[in-house]
Amino acid sequence: MGSSLKKIHLVLLIHAHQPVGNFDAVLQRIYEQSYLPFLELLAKHPSVRIGLHYSGPLLEWLEERHPKFIAQLTQLVTRGQVEIIGGGYYEPILISIPQRDQMTQIRLMRDDLSKKFGAAPCGAWLAERVWEPNLPAVLAASGVEYTLLDDVHFQAAGIELEDMFGYYIAEDRGAKVKVIPGLKSLRYLVPFHDVLEIIDFLRGAAERHPGGMAAMGDDCEKFGGWPGTYVHCYENGWLERFYSALEENREWLVTTPPGEYLAEHPPLGRAAPPAASYTEMMEWVLPLRARRQLASLEAEFSGRAEVLRFLRGGIWRGFLCKYPEVNLLHKKMLRVSKKLHTAHGNAAAARKIADARKCLLRAQCNDAYWHGVFGGLYAPHLRTELWRELIRAECALESLSGRRANKVRSERTDFDADGLEEIYLTAPNFSAVVKPDDGATVAALDFRPTAVTIINSLQRRPEAYHARLAEVGDRAGGGVASIHNQVRAKEAGLEKRLCYDRWARHSFRLLLFPNEKTRAEYNAIRLEESGSVAGGGYVVKKFAGSRIVVEIDSPLEMPGVDPPRSIHIEKELNFNSNGGDCGINCALRISLPESSAGEAVKFQAGLEIIVNFLAPNESDRYFEAGEDKNRERHPLNWEGETSEQSLRVMDEWQNVSATLEAPTAKKFWICPIETVSESEEGFERVYQGSQILAVWPVELQAGAEWRGQLTLRIAKAHS
Repeated sequence: MGSSLKKIHLVLLIHAHQPVGNFDAVLQRIYEQSYLPFLELLAKHPSVRIGLHYSGPLLEWLEERHPKFIAQLTQLVTRGQVEIIGGGYYEPILISIPQRDQMTQIRLMRDDLSKKFGAAPCGAWLAERVWEPNLPAVLAASGVEYTLLDDVHFQAAGIELEDMFGYYIAEDRGAKVKVIPGLKSLRYLVPFHDVLEIIDFLRGAAERHPGGMAAMGDDCEKFGGWPGTYVHCYENGWLERFYSALEENREWLVTTPPGEYLAEHPPLGRAAPPAASYTEMMEWVLPLRARRQLASLEAEFSGRAEVLRFLRGGIWRGFLCKYPEVNLLHKKMLRVSKKLHTAHGNAAAARKIADARKCLLRAQCNDAYWHGVFGGLYAPHLRTELWRELIRAECALESLSGRRANKVRSERTDFDADGLEEIYLTAPNFSAVVKPDDGATVAALDFRPTAVTIINSLQRRPEAYHARLAEVGDRAGGGVASIHNQVRAKEAGLEKRLCYDRWARHSFRLLLFPNEKTRAEYNAIRLEESGSVAGGGYVVKKFAGSRIVVEIDSPLEMPGVDPPRSIHIEKELNFNSNGGDCGINCALRISLPESSAGEAVKFQAGLEIIVNFLAPNESDRYFEAGEDKNRERHPLNWEGETSEQSLRVMDEWQNVSATLEAPTAKKFWICPIETVSESEEGFERVYQGSQILAVWPVELQAGAEWRGQLTLRIAKAHS
């Protein structure tokens, strides 16, 4: 090759991350299949120079479990082959957390990388490339010089694809940051296409943009961690061929770490990217109908690039609207952050505040706050770990106030920012969120002594990818593919398990339904319960300390009651915190007005409790029904019923037990809550807890009243 060849710089920014709370076995597998072989192969090709980003949770795990890996990485940094990239330490979506926490997360990562590798990073990886126009201010104030966005960010700002072989300046009120366009074409070529095809793509770019840059930012896990990629990248030698091809063509194809390229080249100009993320994320965030409409439009205009560039989905914040469970967790995080910001005290208090700060920052890890191809919020162990960190942080901060032991405090507040008031109760042993507007249910219940969130389930809802379940098995193999293009399942028949809940998975929801309904119909979500009772807006009648009384006048809407009869319902919730235990007693009163004409009304009343202790088949987590001599034990995924008036759910691993007592109930119905969701490994069935219904037969004459009661007591499983 002659010296007249036109050169181009290949800028690779490879990102490695594992969520807070992920299973150790998962991290070890991906370490062996991706992180370690990727680094070892890179070390054998010293002229291939790239940027690497490792999130804080992963760095902590590597430092503890594989310190030699950190030493190997340090060697590559020292010899100038690798540039280490910063970011938010616990990989938060920066726009989702307060500015004070944004700067703390970035500073924590900068300080840790400086200590480990001897130099402060000048760039920052944005979690999920979630960008909003106000980010330059906080990035610049935190010492960040550059970040990488996707080319769709720039297209949305009116910049042509052919003008993305360099970088731009984005600013917010004068604060500047350099932004690199990551090319989607490269992201889909590497490592799924033939190496020569990629080289041809880059050679064409060099001809058109001599001296320019072709950049790609993507996950390290795609090199060995995603399905089929270990065999493809290492056993079949794709990554070795790729590195060798880069070296063979280095006369015109120069691999350059991002910070080095930016320091040596001027920007192409200014850019004003709107709020955006990568293409797939902006599709995942849309409500079901809108997502289908977008897909239809993309198919209709698939041959018209000038139209497709303007078709994009929503912004990341939409996940907080799409999934109320995510929003509840997010607002709990913001509440704890606000408490932390105002905390102060002596040296002992400072230690507690520091511990609470670490818990809060860990709870800002992004994965459980959204859902796409990756399980995200559908992974209960990830949600649980974030809740656990927030419980610990909140308890530590409240202990600074010197509040009286066992005292229950309550406040009316719009906890979840939905425009309606909730009631938030706290005591040394628990915290709870009550939603009068949604059936006067308990949306969250935390057991503080062992930092366990008791409810933490998910409403089963239609997802766009459910329509693709029928395709599983129809696509023949033909080489490795991106997880965005795969259709696979962990087990057959998942399409038969799809069912969708009418209500959010909260506790103490009152269901009134016809007498002939059975447990099987409860499991299949075919109770045909009165909707205005189950999910109606209850009026707060009394509210003081640990006692809440709500009421509703509602038509009894169910088959067999025609026309609907008007009934009055009063629900009284009493919260208690005694010693190491806590509990909720729910007393129900249902009455038929004296003026009600017609025969007696007969139906069944059910009070529903949701409990999620995560592992449905582990021997240390189980149901118990009956007395000691005749006690029955069942796994958490038990579907059944018991006529016993007491039922206990045990979790010896998290050290918590939940006991339900309904003195006059005829039976308990127990059914597992299982979602069918999409993950990088394919479609999977996930246990999201159990729904437990205490059932009473009810017969009401005009002017009569029926009463029922259920107590939920939470305690340690063992001392």
